[in-house]
Amino acid sequence: MLHKISHFKREANFIGGAWVNADSGQTIDVVNPADGRTIGTVPRSGRAETRRAIEAAEAAFHSWKKTSADHRAKLMRKLHDAIMDNQDTLAELLVMEQGKPLAEARGEVGISAAYILWFAEEGRRVYGEVVPSPWADRRILVTKEPVGVIGAITPWNFPSSMLARKLGPALATGCTAVAKPASQTPYSGLAWGVLCEEAGFPDGVVNIVTGSASEIGDELCENPLVRKITFTGSTEVGKTLIEKTAGTVKKVSMELGGNAPFLVFDDADIDRAVEGAIAAKYRNSGQTCVCTNRFFVQAGIHDRFVEKLSAAARKLNVGPGLEEGTQQGPLIDMNAVEKVEELIADATDKGARVTAGGGRHELGGSFFQPTVIANATTDMRFMEEEIFGPVAPVFRFETEEEAIRLANDTAFGLACYFYTGDLGRAFRVMEGLKYGLVGVNEGIITTVEAPFGGLKESGLGKEGGHQGVEDYLDTKYVCIGGLGL
Repeated sequence: MLHKISHFKREANFIGGAWVNADSGQTIDVVNPADGRTIGTVPRSGRAETRRAIEAAEAAFHSWKKTSADHRAKLMRKLHDAIMDNQDTLAELLVMEQGKPLAEARGEVGISAAYILWFAEEGRRVYGEVVPSPWADRRILVTKEPVGVIGAITPWNFPSSMLARKLGPALATGCTAVAKPASQTPYSGLAWGVLCEEAGFPDGVVNIVTGSASEIGDELCENPLVRKITFTGSTEVGKTLIEKTAGTVKKVSMELGGNAPFLVFDDADIDRAVEGAIAAKYRNSGQTCVCTNRFFVQAGIHDRFVEKLSAAARKLNVGPGLEEGTQQGPLIDMNAVEKVEELIADATDKGARVTAGGGRHELGGSFFQPTVIANATTDMRFMEEEIFGPVAPVFRFETEEEAIRLANDTAFGLACYFYTGDLGRAFRVMEGLKYGLVGVNEGIITTVEAPFGGLKESGLGKEGGHQGVEDYLDTKYVCIGGLGL
């Protein structure tokens, strides 16, 4: 297995079909969050390397865009098969740099492949239109064309699947790409270079550059050859990227921060709600943009829910991701641990009560106990701030209207969840919540067939579903005259 991992664990940029180092020769250490050990290095690249990657992508675009959708789909199916043939190896590599449990990593690699397969088929269904003409001697066509070179910037929490959601529609529509994976988890990004090579994609169609986020990001945003930026990460950084792309008026897709509410009504199945809560909160140690940030539980079942959720949280098995039976791995680094501790301290200072966990795990390092906090109030920081850790604050509410108001009381609008046994309430609440993703009696809802994306300050555009290709296409109107009809 180590031999297989080393095949994908590349310590170089992938530019124009070649594996190359940074011009300066400088590198960035990559650390395993489970034990703090350095597992390797990647190039500390900047503007110059990024510019060459963009130029390689632009050169490849001129021929790649002329290929048929069927040809691209066949290559993408080969890419899907290459991912699945190496699912275990890619999952272990992901665990080494990110820390999540192996079962979760295997699932992430699997959905990465599923996105590629989905978009392979969606690319064959990019339809134009023939519009009824108001002129007898003219015909009106509407066509769809690839936007060109896209810049993809991805986060550390899902280093494989976040890139799949961007490369999939780019490759399917005839775009070429320059990808910048997160410095904490670059190997899962660079592995896509190996996979694309093996699947037979032409040189320059996919390029991957590691290094300075600011320098690489600035070049991607300012270079006129790049026609679209797709980013997954914080709202703060997303806003900066939107500003920087304004100078060249690029298309942007932004999948940004969240503040997901999880509502449990008196008529809900409590055991089902607790099961969904564990999945929606503690997956990836709470480090996902769609993780529950705030639990709102109706007064009639509040105490029982807190008791059952606390018991379930205490049973979670915390450990290194590669150990069998691990359900929660470490946080990505000590900064994440300290942020979680600050939020817990703020809550307890304002009257909250810790009912499970509450501190660093006995394993040490960046391991943290699955935590439940009761008596949460709206003046606590996690009412507005994204926790990004395994902490579940529980608020009490009285009425349906109050629950919807509290849930919507945020600048964010990515994901939300609620549990009820009342069909009428399900529709009222679903329609009342201002979020891009809504889970009704389910805690895990992401799938390649459905559009993923937020409202308000949680983002722009959609990834997945048939909607996922739209932001990678330009719409062109063609009027053909002089037909003499």
